[in-house]
Amino acid sequence: MAEHATWYSYFTHLECTRCGKIESTDKLIGLCSCGAPLFARYDMKALRARWPRTALSHAEASLWRYQPILPVLRKENRVALGEGWTPLLQFEKISAQLGLHNLWIKDESPNATASFKARGMSLAVSRAKELGVKKVALPSAGNAGSAAAAYAACAGIEAHVFMPIDVPKPFQHECEFYGAHLELIKGLITDCAKQVLARKDREGWFDLSTLKEPYRVEGKKTMGYELAEQFDWQLPDVIIYPTGGGTGLIGMWKAFEEMEQLGWIDSRRPRMVSVQSEGCAPIVRAFEQGLEHAPEWQNAATVASGLRVPKAVGDFLMLRALRESHGTAVAVAEEGIPKSVREYSRASGIFFCPEGAAALEATKQLVASGWIKPEESVVVFNTGSGLKYTELLF
Repeated sequence: MAEHATWYSYFTHLECTRCGKIESTDKLIGLCSCGAPLFARYDMKALRARWPRTALSHAEASLWRYQPILPVLRKENRVALGEGWTPLLQFEKISAQLGLHNLWIKDESPNATASFKARGMSLAVSRAKELGVKKVALPSAGNAGSAAAAYAACAGIEAHVFMPIDVPKPFQHECEFYGAHLELIKGLITDCAKQVLARKDREGWFDLSTLKEPYRVEGKKTMGYELAEQFDWQLPDVIIYPTGGGTGLIGMWKAFEEMEQLGWIDSRRPRMVSVQSEGCAPIVRAFEQGLEHAPEWQNAATVASGLRVPKAVGDFLMLRALRESHGTAVAVAEEGIPKSVREYSRASGIFFCPEGAAALEATKQLVASGWIKPEESVVVFNTGSGLKYTELLF
């Protein structure tokens, strides 16, 4: 345990999600030597004895309320912009449209830079600062680049963002206004990732790509902690999550395991649902075919740019969570997504992002098929604001 005044973290080591190799907390590292993502691990025995969930009654209204089980060791290295502790909302019109009695929307658009990506980047940039990083780089389909640029600006770290050339202009403008070095690439996020990989050693960049460093997932896991707390420690029956790189889904599954070890919840888990577009659905295809890894999706195309991830590093972790939870994976029709954004925004007052609207469309399909029962409690994630996508929606 590291202590600094009232700041304490029980972060003890990193562990490979595939081979189990252990790495120390003071090592700047990306993937394990076997090529798999690393997870931060904690002294759970000490946490269980010293950090009861009642301690949260006096905690700050941000993701940092869970600071003891986050990997930032010293308070001065925290890079924060008010991320987390987002609302959990109900809307009668949407519930009636979908035929559900207990439908909840977890709205991530109030986060810094208007998306859930703020959670991951807050932790990733904090740890980068703590480990002495001066320059970071990443490929992005939109929101991750915006968030990385913002948190890097806050931390005084140089940021390099690579985006597909057709990413909506608001994402590009955000990066530039935060002072990031933006490069537009002809192709997909996978093509942007190739640029980062080819240049990072020569340029001295630390790679913040999804799951290629251990800490973005730690920020995303706080969505799971928040859901448990907001539901008074009884998890919902189903979680519907729009999936590109899948860090949020993977992070929540990690959070549920941690909370059970803490004694905060029991062994009951929600059925996890991965939502993708028919224009880019590698996880859905792999799930349906019973595969452990998802082959790259060719000619990926979707208005929901956050879902346009043809190949994900954490594919096996997503598929594992879906199967362990008795969940499923659903692809929605691409042409219906813009219409769904309008429909659900008008029924709620939230400007849904295309990814969030796709998740609601998937919910409709699952209710119609009987996979979700009308009385079950269901949480659908709206991962960001539709305001950034207006040029694609009109």
